[in-house]
Amino acid sequence: MNPRRQKRLFAVIAIVAIIGGAISLMLYALNQNIDLFYTPSEILDGKDGQVPHVGQRLRIGGMVVVGSVQRHEETLDVSFRLTDTGPEVTVLYHGLLPDLFREGQGIVATGVLQSANVIKAEEVLAKHDEEYMPPEVAEAVKGIKHVNPNQ
Repeated sequence: MNPRRQKRLFAVIAIVAIIGGAISLMLYALNQNIDLFYTPSEILDGKDGQVPHVGQRLRIGGMVVVGSVQRHEETLDVSFRLTDTGPEVTVLYHGLLPDLFREGQGIVATGVLQSANVIKAEEVLAKHDEEYMPPEVAEAVKGIKHVNPNQ
C-alpha cells in the first residue's frame, strides 16, 4: 500500500472513531436524564419484568389517597400516599405544592426512588381541570372514584 492511501485510511479510521466516541458520549448523557413513568403497582410489582432500583430517577402518577397528606408544622416538608388500583406508595416532597393539589385527585411526581415504596419527589404536578388526566395515569387508575373538591 502506498503512503498516500495509508494516510487516507488512517484519516478515515480516525474520523469514524471520533464520531463513534461522540455518539457514545451523547447517548450516555441522555441515558442519565431519562425519567421512566411508573404507577404505584408497577413500582412494587415491576414493569415489563423489571422492578426499579433504589436511586433510580422516575416519574410516578396516581391518585392521592384521601386522608394521607401530612404537612410538617415548621417546614415545607409534605408526605402523601399515591395509589392506582392496588398498592400505595409514599411520596416525600419539600416545597410548595401546586394550588390544584388535592386529596383524591390525580398527580404526577418526578423524583428518586429511596426505598421499595418511598419516592423523594423533586417536582409535583397536579391536573389543571376537572376532566384532564395524563393518559398513563388515566389508564392506571381506571375504576378509582374521582373526588371532586368543589362538592
